[in-house]
Amino acid sequence: MKCEKCTTVISESDRYEHAGRSLCEDCYLDSVTIIRTCDPWAVHSAKNTISQAPGLTADQQRIFDHIKAGGPLTMEQICSDLGISEEEFRSNFATLRHMELATGCKKDGQVYFTLFDQPSEAGPV
Repeated sequence: MKCEKCTTVISESDRYEHAGRSLCEDCYLDSVTIIRTCDPWAVHSAKNTISQAPGLTADQQRIFDHIKAGGPLTMEQICSDLGISEEEFRSNFATLRHMELATGCKKDGQVYFTLFDQPSEAGPV
């Protein structure tokens, strides 16, 4: 049997059902986990963590550097330029937002992503 999302071979005992699809554990967790960028407790925790030993994953650093070099940018621009999926972007951006390194803002009805400390003509998302 194969996971219907990533096509990894899975046994019947490792199969999870979600929305009518048979998934491996990783894909199931990705499907049911809701990533929230506006999470006060996560911001508090991230700010305490960054002051002790700051560190980003390679993907988070790539997104941060790309926004820093060319921002504000749309999610579509970032995903296209870096060759990542929207899901990967959202997951990694949430951490950048919690650490107050990057944020989203609206301009002309479009959501843009920029550095947290850069002033924006538009208000936060």
